[in-house]
Amino acid sequence: MKSVQKIMPDMRHFEPLPDMDDRQFQQWNALLESRTGSTLPLERKTFLVTNLGMRMREIGCRSYDEYFSMLEGMEGLREWNILVDRITVHETRFFRHPMSLDLVKEYVDSKPHDVDTGKISMQVWSVACSTGEEAYSLAMVVDQAFKKRGDESYFGVTATDISPASLNTGRKGIYSERRIKEMDASLRKEYFTPLSQGEYEINEYLRKRICFARMNVLDIDKEPVGKMDIIYCQNLLIYFERSSRHDIVKNMARHLLPGGLLILGSGELLNLDCPELEKINNLRVLAYRRVKEPNKDQN
Repeated sequence: MKSVQKIMPDMRHFEPLPDMDDRQFQQWNALLESRTGSTLPLERKTFLVTNLGMRMREIGCRSYDEYFSMLEGMEGLREWNILVDRITVHETRFFRHPMSLDLVKEYVDSKPHDVDTGKISMQVWSVACSTGEEAYSLAMVVDQAFKKRGDESYFGVTATDISPASLNTGRKGIYSERRIKEMDASLRKEYFTPLSQGEYEINEYLRKRICFARMNVLDIDKEPVGKMDIIYCQNLLIYFERSSRHDIVKNMARHLLPGGLLILGSGELLNLDCPELEKINNLRVLAYRRVKEPNKDQN
């Protein structure tokens, strides 16, 4: 197998890549589905070709089939991780969907004290967190709500994604001024520290409450994810077949505490048949509440 080394050829003298035929598109799509669960419709073939072509030029590879062979076996794992970053990283920003975050705030506001400790705790899961903006936004919303209540409390956010590079960005918690300029000034002042060259770092207090971990959403039932008060999963299900979407949501429901909140992207799921969940009457947000006790789960 050809070893994968980063080569930067002169793009002016690099011949254009050949067109991708139907067999090759199906082959690449099958690889994506088997490893990530997501598929690309035919109308996104140009997206696939563009991202493959950019990476192939970087490493000096001229054939889709040759590049495909590089991704086989353990030796191809590093290259696959690089490629999957190009294909699966989605658009994200801080406080991307304010109406969903308002629902999170309402849920935190209504959270009762623990009858034994008299304290309040909250566990939140940001599914497909990308480069961390969503997870940090959730943490800020929860932190602000708890501070307003003035109660002794603790919260944690589990942030998962399939992309190692995106997770590393989230762990560092450093973002450009452009990424945070539309955020409320009081939040920027409270949670960010200015660095050099127009960068800002999430403060340690908030970073400590977030655990970034690599996870394929198809393997939720195999991962050691604890019970959550809130599961936040937006702009992910659209990349999966309809039947897979239902299976993913049912697996997430098993990780919700009774009364827990599941928030999805608007229009991502229709006609869900899951006895553990009841739809919340909200015209602005697609959300469900966990209604069954954990020991009544259906296998």
